[in-house]
Amino acid sequence: MAAPLFLRYPNFHTLLLNSTAPKSLSLVNFANMEASEITEQVEDKTREQEDLNVKKKKIFVAGATGSTGKRIVEQLLKKGFSVKAGVRDLDKARASLSSNNPSLQFVKADVTEGSDKLAEAIGDDSDAVVCATGFRPGWDLLAPWKVDNFGTVNLVEACRKRNVNRFILISSILVNGAAMGQLLNPAYIFLNVFGLTLVAKLQAEQYIRKSGINYTIIRPGGLKNDPPSGNVVMEPEDTLSEGSISRDQVAEVAVEALVYPEASYKVVEIVARPDAPKRSYHDLFGSI
Repeated sequence: MAAPLFLRYPNFHTLLLNSTAPKSLSLVNFANMEASEITEQVEDKTREQEDLNVKKKKIFVAGATGSTGKRIVEQLLKKGFSVKAGVRDLDKARASLSSNNPSLQFVKADVTEGSDKLAEAIGDDSDAVVCATGFRPGWDLLAPWKVDNFGTVNLVEACRKRNVNRFILISSILVNGAAMGQLLNPAYIFLNVFGLTLVAKLQAEQYIRKSGINYTIIRPGGLKNDPPSGNVVMEPEDTLSEGSISRDQVAEVAVEALVYPEASYKVVEIVARPDAPKRSYHDLFGSI
């Protein structure tokens, strides 16, 4: 029979005082518990606290009815967050997203209308902002700058006005393609045809990084509406020049960036590859 814990671990009283294990445990029970049992109870208690913290948080999502934004909203709700969906068309939003969820709130928000209106939409109850906006190709060559550049800047300024210090941006690989030597990359050329879209996104990224806000900039590869195939590959900025990824996985990365402190103040590039090993998001963000 194994010796009681207090004989094997002379400093067990210090462990008890610093432990988050339930206070109802008596010293006698504690002394006779195996170390693995104590560890399990502490980890369970920590997970419970993390779940409670998540459920207390409300996330503002700009571009909530877009192809990626919608998935971010759905995954946030599934994870236990409350969501404030910033949309331009409230009727469209209610039709495309389940409006019966008490944790989901719709607010009118257009990133091109300035930071004051956005600050009003974000309100005092938002803990973080996820920017999943994107212009729609058309004849207006200034649209990328209105949405992907000035719109993102407006959103950052609105956060500062509301003292919201957590910002997640969905950007794109190749935004810094010129510095990467990718000027002749067909994807870089194509994405810049519509008003220098990647250049507009890069300018917005630089503004975020200088703003002092706690950011995570996510640069996905080519976006697919198909279900995930393959595991997420995460690399530092200005690394990936090709590859694709499911929008579902992009949404997952955005949501997990809110959970893991390792994601703070980082630019990450992501694609999915069938031959890539499956890694935890703790490891993925921690490796950058």
